[in-house]
Amino acid sequence: MTPDIRTGKAADGKAAADAEREKKLKKTCADFEAMMVFQLLKTMRQTIPKNGLLKSSQGKETYEMMMDQKVAADLAGRGDGLGIQKVLYNQLIQQKQQNKKTD
Repeated sequence: MTPDIRTGKAADGKAAADAEREKKLKKTCADFEAMMVFQLLKTMRQTIPKNGLLKSSQGKETYEMMMDQKVAADLAGRGDGLGIQKVLYNQLIQQKQQNKKTD
């Protein structure tokens, strides 16, 4: 498709689509980091010995799970998070560029 010289719509449309893909990729990397942090928190919580001071209940476990999910999402949503999403994003972009070169 040849871009219209007067409007430049084809070029702008491709740039907008690329920007949207980049935004989605960054969001996906942040979501992946949030899932990893949640699993880390969940595993850490399992190492705490049950001493019997507080009775375990389904409600307490559900609350702890929800709290861990929220903490994980907040950590991943701040700046570059813990750095996992930035590394993942850079690797995916690098892989995409290498694939373009071989095509």
